[in-house]
Order: sequence, then C-alpha cells, then structure tokens
Amino acid sequence: MTGRSDAREEIPFIVMSAPNGARRGKADHSGIPLSPRELAENAQAILDSGASILHLHVRDESERHTLDPQRYRAAISAVLEQVGNRLVIQITTEACGIYSAEQQMAVVKDLKPEAVSIALRELIPDPDIVGDASRFFAWLRSNKVMPQYILYSPQEVEWFEGLRRRGIFDEDLPFVLFVLGRYGTNDCGDPRDIDAYRRALGDQRIPWAVCCFGPLEDEASQYAATANGHARVGFENNLLMPDGSEAPDNAALVRLAGAHGRSAGRPVATADDVRQLFS
Repeated sequence: MTGRSDAREEIPFIVMSAPNGARRGKADHSGIPLSPRELAENAQAILDSGASILHLHVRDESERHTLDPQRYRAAISAVLEQVGNRLVIQITTEACGIYSAEQQMAVVKDLKPEAVSIALRELIPDPDIVGDASRFFAWLRSNKVMPQYILYSPQEVEWFEGLRRRGIFDEDLPFVLFVLGRYGTNDCGDPRDIDAYRRALGDQRIPWAVCCFGPLEDEASQYAATANGHARVGFENNLLMPDGSEAPDNAALVRLAGAHGRSAGRPVATADDVRQLFS
C-alpha cells in the first residue's frame, strides 16, 4: 500500500457505521440491531464512539431485507428521537436480488432522506442505458439528498469515472465507497487493493471511503485515515476485532476507526462536518 498522504491532512475523518446490513441476524451476533428501538440504542452508542453517519438497513416482520418506506420511517423516527440530527442517516437502496432499479429510486423519492447509498451496478444494470438514473441523480441534487456511490472493483471505478466525465452524476466530485471482498464467501477484503481503486479515479480530489469484509476491516480503516479517505465499519461487513475475537458491539469498531483518524492527525468528523463537506 502507499504511504501517508502529505496533502489535505486537515480534512476530518468520517467514520460511517453499518450496524446490520441486509443479511446478518441475531444468529450471527446477538448485538446486531434490527428493530427501531435497537437501531436507536445503537445510534446513541455509535454516536458516542465517534460515528457521524449511520448506514441504515431495515427488515420486515420476518427480519428479511426490505425497502418498505413505512419501516424506514419507523426506524428513522426512532433514531431521530434518540440522537436528533447528530448523525447523518444514510438509507440504503440495496436490491438484494429483490428490488428493481425503478423500485430503488421510488423509495428514495418517497422518503427524501438526508443521505442515500447507491450501488451503481444495481441502479444502472445496463451500462448503455443511463437516462433514468441520470435524471434521478439530478433529482437527488435538487432535493438536497446526499448520495454515496458504491463501487465493487477498480473496473467499476473506471466505469463510474466515464459516467462522471459525462456529467451523469450532476456533481463534479461525488462521494464514493470502495468495497473490498464479498459477503457470504471466503473472499475477505484485502486493504492492499485500495491502491488500485484509487488509481482508477480520474480526479484525486474525489472523496472516498472504504468498507472491508472480514477480519482486515481495521487495517483498511487505518489506510483510509492516513490517505485522506474515510471508513465504514460495522457488523454488516465484519464481526471481529483486530485480534480475531468477536467484537462486543458496533461501537467498539467505530472507536477503533476513530483512533486511526486521530493518530493520522485528522479530527474525527461530526455530522455537521459531513454536511459542510458535502453541502
């Protein structure tokens, strides 16, 4: 991996928390928050530990992944009641093999959340047809919804870059998330791959964060802290502490990431810092 970056060290280090995801449940870890009440309690704990963005998934009555707006509203309301605006709430549009691109866009327009994560390959399943997505990205900007674009390989970053240069995202420097590894396989993330993702970015000013499946999550967060990136940590991607023991809760993973930011000389971002960076 490359060494410490010498520029932009003053940029606050954003620690995002992904506490549940679309697939894991209580059988995987008893501390995975699923209900609105559990999500609210988790929000308080990760806020107190240094997170500024809550990456939010909700579940149906059988604890399966859903994009149901009413379930989102119940969870968002519970989190806001607990922590107010001290966290940026980022909903997911993850398809999980269930939802079409049209359904993903519809739920965002229904909710008008503060922030949303979008898997580029799910919203634009045909790379040659970008019209609906382009109009949706313009809608996000006009409605002040903060998007983050999820990219699963350096090749996807190159595709993203081609779309960005065409003006598809309606912004010059969109926020991206590099995903290392995959869920439900032995393909654990390798932080050494971050360099390839970064090289694929045409403009090195583009803000990026990384999430890493598996036990090297903390190493990936440390890399991001020293390279002016940002980190997403949590039970969606990883259940372990750096020593291989089970993490007690999501807050413990947030604290580890925040410590890397401070060691790199970067203040840990607050929700208001995030809003200012991406306003």
